[in-house]
Amino acid sequence: MATKEAKEILNQDLYAMLGIGEQATAKEVKTAYRQRALRCHPDKNPDNARAAELFHELSQALEVLTDAAARAAYDMVRRAKKLTAERTLKLDDRRKKSRLDLEAREHAAETEMEQAATATRRLKEEIMRLREEGSRQLHEEQRLIKEQLQRQTQPGYSSANIKSDVTPKLKLKWKSRSNDESNGGYSQEVIMHIFQKYGELLNVLVSDSRKGSALLEFATTRSAELAVINERGLTTNPLTVRWLDGKRREQSDGGNRNEAETHSRQPGDALVTSNDFESLVMMRMRQAAERQRLIEKMQQEDIDGD
Repeated sequence: MATKEAKEILNQDLYAMLGIGEQATAKEVKTAYRQRALRCHPDKNPDNARAAELFHELSQALEVLTDAAARAAYDMVRRAKKLTAERTLKLDDRRKKSRLDLEAREHAAETEMEQAATATRRLKEEIMRLREEGSRQLHEEQRLIKEQLQRQTQPGYSSANIKSDVTPKLKLKWKSRSNDESNGGYSQEVIMHIFQKYGELLNVLVSDSRKGSALLEFATTRSAELAVINERGLTTNPLTVRWLDGKRREQSDGGNRNEAETHSRQPGDALVTSNDFESLVMMRMRQAAERQRLIEKMQQEDIDGD
């Protein structure tokens, strides 16, 4: 059979041409051929120019479908073309879905850009506010430092009277996969709920870039000590709690007694002298500066981790 004729046959549905199914026997193929051939025979249709061509195509279908080897080869090619068509259809569906997904992502990106622009404007406003408040705080702190220097020159001043302004800080570690949105079960709210029973928490910083990591800042050393000794976190994902800063050194009985007295004093208690008040204000100011430094360090780690 000529190559051109073979290509023509491959592009045709021989079963549909004869009006039979794929499981038709050779006898059924011949019966269908005779019925169709009689209707379109050129001698019976002298005015139909297409009759001779159709009669030839029916003859080709008969040759292929009544020969076992030729029919098997034709069926194989036919099934392959059908599978190709189905894959193409599925691919088109995926392309359509991908286009819809792309449009949705573009819309989400536009929304995020608008939100980012709004957040940027708000950040600028907050920075301006902080600058104004920071200037006032700076003047106040400079005034307190000046007064502190003056007190240091007075008789009877001792460096032992200086109170520590370093707040206790702990480092938390736990297991968390990089693609775990729950971060191993630990969020800022969960951590606060776990540790607030030990005492006042000044700050909880959960790392965005380093999964399974957080920093805690307690108001008192005793609270941090209790947390280090007793807390293990969730039973399904235990915590590792270690000191980061502000760990209390071993002291004499007198030193421990002084520190206990210091921690027993609450912000609402009456202060004995104006010097005590000023010292407390300075301590709070330095604690705020230390806390801000810690936040900036944590944010820088997140940026470096990205």
